[in-house]
Amino acid sequence: MPRLRRHPLLWLAFGASIKGSKWGRADDRIGIGMAFNALSKDHRDFIAAGGLGVLIGDGQLNYRREQVLETHYAYALNKETSLTFDYQLLVNPAFNADCDPVSIFGLRVHGEW
Repeated sequence: MPRLRRHPLLWLAFGASIKGSKWGRADDRIGIGMAFNALSKDHRDFIAAGGLGVLIGDGQLNYRREQVLETHYAYALNKETSLTFDYQLLVNPAFNADCDPVSIFGLRVHGEW
C-alpha cells in the first residue's frame, strides 16, 4: 500500500451571513457559503492505488474536485431560541465524478438560557 507524504487537501471557501433587519426580522439570519476542495496529486495517487482515507477510498477514484454549496435560514423564535433550516449540495462527493450529487437537508434548534 502506498504511503501519503504531502498535505492531502487543498481548499477555497467563502460565504456571507446577513442579519434579518433588512426585512424586519432583526434576530433572523440568512447565509450562503461555497467550498471548493481538491486533493493533492500524491493523495489522488494514494486513493486511486487502493489507499483509504477517513471518508474516501475504494480503489476506483475517478477524480474531480469536490464542490459544496450551503445555505441556511435561522428563524428567531424569541431572543433565546432559534430554528435553523439548512441545505447543502455536494457535487463530486468524496472527489469522485462517478458519485451523483448529494443533497442534505438539516434542521437545528439552538437555545441559550
